[in-house]
Amino acid sequence: MNRRDVIALTGGAAALFAVPQWGRAQQSDTRVVGLLHSSAPNYFEPYTKAVHNGLQEAGFIEGQNLRFEYRYAGGDYQRLPELVADLLTLRIDVLLAAGGSDPAKAAMAATKTVPIVFVSAADPVRNGLVTVLNRPSGNVTGVSLLASALDGKLLDIVRQVVPHAARIAALINPNYPDAKAQADEFRAAAAQLGIEPVVLFAGTDTDIAAGFAGVADKHIGAIVLANDPYFGSRQDQLVALAARHAVPVMYWRREFAVAGGLISYGPVFADGYRQAGVYLGRILKGEKPGDLPVQQPVKFELVINLKTAKASGLDIPPTLLALADEVIE
Repeated sequence: MNRRDVIALTGGAAALFAVPQWGRAQQSDTRVVGLLHSSAPNYFEPYTKAVHNGLQEAGFIEGQNLRFEYRYAGGDYQRLPELVADLLTLRIDVLLAAGGSDPAKAAMAATKTVPIVFVSAADPVRNGLVTVLNRPSGNVTGVSLLASALDGKLLDIVRQVVPHAARIAALINPNYPDAKAQADEFRAAAAQLGIEPVVLFAGTDTDIAAGFAGVADKHIGAIVLANDPYFGSRQDQLVALAARHAVPVMYWRREFAVAGGLISYGPVFADGYRQAGVYLGRILKGEKPGDLPVQQPVKFELVINLKTAKASGLDIPPTLLALADEVIE
């Protein structure tokens, strides 16, 4: 995996942006996929196999007829334009933009010709990635996981775990471009459920630790973790802090629960990345991204770590256990 630092742009980079990229299958035996991700490598690595599985459906295998170029922003969204410009100098055949909507936005601002496949948990229409889902047109298509639209559901689930909690917090990264929208949606969902909302902003490891440390003093009964690639890259830290401070945390992807987190609900991210791989392969075969409808999840899964619940002295309601797609014991 190539994780080189950003290379300074050459003067000829702009000329490359105007060269149509799809349909280049006849020009080279080895195709090049660029990955632009807003977070760190450890966030994407669990889904690497899923992307490759999707690509293999079209006959593309890394090391044989395929090469990846990886660029990670490490949570610094300001670096995205620089990183995508670097990828475009390499004459990539297609770009996978993942980790929120902003990698795709940066790519769209840089090129109208290189095909872009996004993977985002946000609404792609509301965020300006496409105008319609069925036929996005242009050089952009992708997978919308819709995980950012689940605030009310996550809050309702965690309230069933701690029914007497009067105050529930949302942990939100203030550096995430949609942080304000996340906070507003959480407050609205809490108001509908009659819960006093508390918003904890944490954009660094130190802030995250401080947020958990203050839970007891603020009389917070549980935390809902906001969907954010930065938090995804801090999975182990977040799970460990929840255990240390004995606070129930509701997560948005199953990997948290598998790693020891209490409970998660959300789309199957691996399925979304596999579908992105399928689209990458179809585009490399010559299809246009604008003709490929934006895919959305067909399944949302509830995962409960019963071992963690017992260690925390929590009784998971039988009704919730009956709804779980997976119970880890």
